[in-house]
Amino acid sequence: MDRRSFIKRAGLGSLGAAAGATLAAPAIAQTNPKVTWRLTSSFPKSLDTIYGGAEVLAKHVSDATDGNFQIQVFAAGEIVPGLQAADATAGGTVEACHTVSYYYWGKDPVWALGAAVPFALNARGHNAWQYHGGGIEMFNEFLATQGLIGFPGGNTGVQMGGWFRKEIKTVADMQGLKMRVGGFAGKVMESLGVVPQQIAGGDIYPALEKGTIDAAEWVGPYDDEKLGFYKVAPYYYYPGWWEGGPTVHVMFNKAAYEGLPKAYQSLLRTAAQATDANMLQKYDYLNPAAIKRLVANGAKLSPFSPEILSACFDASNKVYADMEATNPTFKKIWDSIKAFRAEYYLNAQIAEYNYDTFMMIQQRGGKL
Repeated sequence: MDRRSFIKRAGLGSLGAAAGATLAAPAIAQTNPKVTWRLTSSFPKSLDTIYGGAEVLAKHVSDATDGNFQIQVFAAGEIVPGLQAADATAGGTVEACHTVSYYYWGKDPVWALGAAVPFALNARGHNAWQYHGGGIEMFNEFLATQGLIGFPGGNTGVQMGGWFRKEIKTVADMQGLKMRVGGFAGKVMESLGVVPQQIAGGDIYPALEKGTIDAAEWVGPYDDEKLGFYKVAPYYYYPGWWEGGPTVHVMFNKAAYEGLPKAYQSLLRTAAQATDANMLQKYDYLNPAAIKRLVANGAKLSPFSPEILSACFDASNKVYADMEATNPTFKKIWDSIKAFRAEYYLNAQIAEYNYDTFMMIQQRGGKL
């Protein structure tokens, strides 16, 4: 082959390769389109762990798309109040929200089952049921009727039982108690004489300080310390039997989600699961130091009495029976949770429980 002919052919080949690269770019761009969404949180920015979950999600999505898919996160009250986050998303005011579904149980008790209900599962058990027991799919069947689709996007672990202005030793001490308690638990506590109040996180402290309420529960040591409840209500009870493992959801406007490329839909699910794991891990890391600081600052740490726990358990079952008799969707999902709950706690008391109990004994003995 002559040299000129070779160079000419080689040059054409290079041009062809360059043209191919140029032509390929729009095709790649089409799979990674520019999208900007707004997400409203149910939480104030001061609660960096639970509010921060939405920021974790947004960063994962941005990083995975080279910044092409941006989710702007807004704190409670910046667009809508915290307890209206799901409504704003369903209505199209925003494309997404980061919220706890039991906030909306007053519209339908099924909402509560996606997050946590009294004496259900702990965080590990609830996630097992959601990811592998059909929980996500069942809850999304319900959310579809609300114009939404959602995925677990955080968990706090078993919560504390709240802050009280006076000691609570018996069921009688609960009579007439005005308590900020989230979600479905208020229905149960109401049957025991408590007057439940639904108040967003950022509004709890002033209500407690002014005596508008007598008690309040939020999450656990790390968040509770930030909100300063120990300054106005020193009696700190545990466990929060109404929230053994509450899921914080990332919810999307269903039409907006379905309008995304399949790759973006998959990315949102993956980012939500990463956010779900990260939040629980962060709380597990931060809570131990926080509980020690709270006690050092005067918090009076006490367990709920067996009498109170047993009365609440029985009251919960009565409420569930009423719900099952009147709400087929509630019954379907609750039946699934109950069936797994029985198996989960059968297994949990074998290796996990015995290992943890032994290690706790060593900790109390000063050997760790």
